[in-house]
Amino acid sequence: MPASSTAAAKEAEKAKSATLEAVEHAERSFAQAADAARVQLTEAAKRVEKSVTEGFETLRAQSRAYTDTAGQQLEDAQRYASERIRERPITATLAGLGVGVLIGLLLSGGRSNNR
Repeated sequence: MPASSTAAAKEAEKAKSATLEAVEHAERSFAQAADAARVQLTEAAKRVEKSVTEGFETLRAQSRAYTDTAGQQLEDAQRYASERIRERPITATLAGLGVGVLIGLLLSGGRSNNR
């Protein structure tokens, strides 16, 4: 029996060695996979950041254009109103007075109904 226990010990040692090699291989594979995943995530984050930055730049440029357009339209409307008021100052004054009276009636009418 001593020969069979020596053979069994050798087989056990081979199995232990094979198991350790398999564990080391698995650890290396896991480390490589983790490194590859880290690289891919970093690249994806850079692409997303670039896309978001470009989107913000586009939005900023469009908002400037809209602001400029709105400002120009406001200036045109102000100029138009000023010209009309200069052409007919009495009509403009009476119209302003009428609008003021209507707003006053609407506001005071709401208070009268609540009493």
